[in-house]
Order: sequence, then structure tokens, then C-alpha cells
Amino acid sequence: MTVQVQMVRFALVGVVNTGTYYGLYLALLTWLPYVAAHVVAFALSMVGSFFLTSYFTYRTRPTWRKFVLFPLTNAANFVVTTCGVYLLVDVMHFGSRYAPLIAQASAIPITFVVSRMIMLRPEPAQREREGVPVQSAG
Repeated sequence: MTVQVQMVRFALVGVVNTGTYYGLYLALLTWLPYVAAHVVAFALSMVGSFFLTSYFTYRTRPTWRKFVLFPLTNAANFVVTTCGVYLLVDVMHFGSRYAPLIAQASAIPITFVVSRMIMLRPEPAQREREGVPVQSAG
């Protein structure tokens, strides 16, 4: 599968994930402050995003190792969107309902690069079979 196809699939997963996040955010916004609603919705939608990214975007088997590393793909996304939401709402006085959608757009390229590195990196056992030395954590 080419990188271009992966980018298109990544974008489609992003649309689904953003819709999931935004729906959760709006539901949570009815009884939580906007930052708390953002954090909870972000965490919940990230789990679904992991499986869609594994199966659909990169056609790779999800593993516990990838699941544990996957939040790194969203760390930069989280920082960019959280800062963006804060700046848009508290500094620029945008409405809290639409600020997350605007902030999300600026984090997409960073998330693609990091997710590709994590999801397509061979597992340690596979690298060992291929003759690539595996460093131990000890």
C-alpha cells in the first residue's frame, strides 16, 4: 500500500474519529466544563482510533505494544488541540462548541507521521527473526 493511500485512509479515520470525539464532547459538555469534556472525549475516541488505524489505515495487526505506544501519536495532537481550544475560547473568544474542530485541523500532519512510525514499526520478535539486533531495556 502506498503512502498516498495510507494518507487518504488516515484522513478518513480522522473524519470518523473527529466525529466521534465531537459527538462525545458535545454530550459531555452538557454536564462538564469544556476542558474536562475535551479531555474525556479525546481519551475515549483515541481507543476507537487505534483500532481503525490498525485495521483500516495500515492493515496491520493491533498488539498490546502498539496500543501502549499509540497514545504517543496523539500526544502532540493533544497538546496542539488543547492549547488551540484554550486559545480559541479564552483568548480569541470563539464559542466552545466549535473551537475543537478548528484546533484539530492543525494537528493532523504531526499525528500522521508519528502514527505511521509506531504502527508500521516491526515488533521486536519480527525484527529479531529478520536479523536486526533488538536492544534490551536492562
